[in-house]
Amino acid sequence: MSAPLDDATRAIIGATVPALKAHGVDITTEMYKRLLAHPQIRDLFNMSHQRDGAQPKALALAVLAYAEHIDRLGALGGMVERIAEKHVGLNILPEHYPYVAEALLGAIAQVLGDAATPEILDAWGKAYWFLADILIGREKQIYDAHEAEPGGWVGWRAFRVRARRQETPAIVSFELVPVDGGPIARHKAGQYLSFRLDVPGHETQRRNYSISSAPGADHYRISVRRAEGGVVSPWLHDSVREGAELQVANPAGDFVLDEAADGAVVLLTAGVGLTPAVSMLAELAAKAGRSVRYVHGSDTPETAAFVPDVCDLAARGVLTADFFFAHADGTVQDGGPGVTRHAGRIGTGWLRETLDREATYYICGPDAFMRDMVGTLRAVELPAAQIRYEFFGSAVDPELVV
Repeated sequence: MSAPLDDATRAIIGATVPALKAHGVDITTEMYKRLLAHPQIRDLFNMSHQRDGAQPKALALAVLAYAEHIDRLGALGGMVERIAEKHVGLNILPEHYPYVAEALLGAIAQVLGDAATPEILDAWGKAYWFLADILIGREKQIYDAHEAEPGGWVGWRAFRVRARRQETPAIVSFELVPVDGGPIARHKAGQYLSFRLDVPGHETQRRNYSISSAPGADHYRISVRRAEGGVVSPWLHDSVREGAELQVANPAGDFVLDEAADGAVVLLTAGVGLTPAVSMLAELAAKAGRSVRYVHGSDTPETAAFVPDVCDLAARGVLTADFFFAHADGTVQDGGPGVTRHAGRIGTGWLRETLDREATYYICGPDAFMRDMVGTLRAVELPAAQIRYEFFGSAVDPELVV
């Protein structure tokens, strides 16, 4: 374990905040350039996030948050847990961390030049390893828990596509079962699976997809939206059929339904952000007894997945639902008992008007959507513990990182 950070080190880290604000993305871009020169490290990353600049920006925000909170690191507990879960899903191991240290310190030195004094580099070296040791320790706990749980595993496990279903023109669901025929770990509603995929014509790809099936089933289901111009999702849509085998990591993620709670729940989603919420709905329906409201935004009725399933739950009295269709022509069909359909997007005004101060809100969707929804709930002073959200891809919005 690294020694706790001393006052002098924390003071130096705090003093670098202005430089990080000015040059953070330059530093992390250079860091990734150095890091990805190692093939054994390059294969751990989603290269699409490198090409569009999302990963360097997300890391720059995380590094800045670390520096800004160096005297109150407890405030970063949620971010640290999220990173640890992501690392476990991607099978990041302790031996990978020295590569990152070398790349980060080298990038700081190159970008800042003479301003990167030996004292600054020494402080950042201590700060890096202090955080790295926390992550390594937490990741070991998660790996050990996966190995110990019934049906759990560590590393990659071969799964076969047992079935696939076209949910909408742009979303396909894949039902996955283990090739070895053994049991699978019961996932927590809201978690995701990580995949190591060999896409023809491309290097090995890593992706995370939320589990959309009910916890406790004999399979996992993922529901993937086709991203035009992407590498993996078009391949999954066009080429992966029943019988195909995929390499999968144990379920991971900290955006999970609080199964011990019994208070009201609002699931607030947009686009393919509905996938973890669908798993949560299945869990809530199995236990019943809680007030559940499902709110989802989509472009049109045709692009909204799992609508019949949600309407069925509403008809059974399990939940109430609101569907918003951004491109509706102003008239939307009745959704049946317990279902209200709206023309337009989910607005912040509507959210304020329908606010349930006793409910916990689970939010997932595009960054702009989450920024609006989370910002509104914070503005009306809903307690932080009642605002939970998940990123799809890299978190590139400073308001959502911490």
